[in-house]
Amino acid sequence: MAAVGTGHGAPTRRAVLTAGLAAAAMTAALTTGCTRHGPPDDGRAPQEGTPTPSAPHTATGPVLAVKIDNVAAARPQTGLDAADVVYAEQVEGGLSRLMAVYATELPEVIGPVRSARESDLELLRQFDRPTLAFSGAQKRLLPLIDKAPLRPESPEEASRAYYRGTGRPAPHNLYLRPAELLDRAPGRAALTTGFRYGPAPAGGTATAARTVRYPAARFSFTWSAARKRWLVSMDGTPARTTAGNRLAPATVVVQYVRVTKSAYHDVLGNNTPFTETVGTGKAEVLRDGRSYEATWSRPEASDGTTFTGPDGGPLDFADGQVWVVFAKA
Repeated sequence: MAAVGTGHGAPTRRAVLTAGLAAAAMTAALTTGCTRHGPPDDGRAPQEGTPTPSAPHTATGPVLAVKIDNVAAARPQTGLDAADVVYAEQVEGGLSRLMAVYATELPEVIGPVRSARESDLELLRQFDRPTLAFSGAQKRLLPLIDKAPLRPESPEEASRAYYRGTGRPAPHNLYLRPAELLDRAPGRAALTTGFRYGPAPAGGTATAARTVRYPAARFSFTWSAARKRWLVSMDGTPARTTAGNRLAPATVVVQYVRVTKSAYHDVLGNNTPFTETVGTGKAEVLRDGRSYEATWSRPEASDGTTFTGPDGGPLDFADGQVWVVFAKA
């Protein structure tokens, strides 16, 4: 099984707004906690129900982006299999956190929901005023979130949309009811990621499994010919939802990016990494049991990310859920 520790390239610049946000963050004093919290436990356990489908080619509003907890105490997660795109990033202490993006369907419940990071503001610029569901953020980051071109919806702004589930301790038990934030899923046209979908390209290397390692976390993807999907494992354990569904994207992208220090730290003093998603760099695209070398490009924060093969042509993804794992270049 191949493993990723270091990458092959790095992006070269950030968008103007992101640079402004980062500059503001660098002048902020360090802070050690989140200032927004969910409502009291209402005694309801998380559930997964029938997703709400949407027309595939007509955007009726913004995407929903949800920050998902990903430490062992937060697993299994709820509603993660319904996301169109799942982004995995490194956070404090070498751990990982997920950003799930929903456009074509909405599950009844999503979670556990956790706090936002500075990197999220740059990542979400590719969408048209997305709705960001998150549990809070460090005090000095909140003004930047409020100024970003998105709709922030924490428990403070939308208390009816959140509840505390039973069976887990806080902070790993905060769940979101998406129907309280969006009337319906906006549709596939709202996914302005820059991704292309189509038949598998020629070439590639037969690949049975791929592992991406962070200092204190790892993601493994094992090809299932029977399901025509990549089965996800996290920290060595098969990843499932609370409904028992195995997480199994059709396409996995290992995107090599520049990871730098931000001005923020957690309560233990660990620095919060900043993951730069604007620029260009190397990537690997896993689909149909094969791995393809690629180059990614996102010139401006408001652009989606395009992937090209060694011949310079677009590299299409398989139809279905996409996981993008940011690996340090």
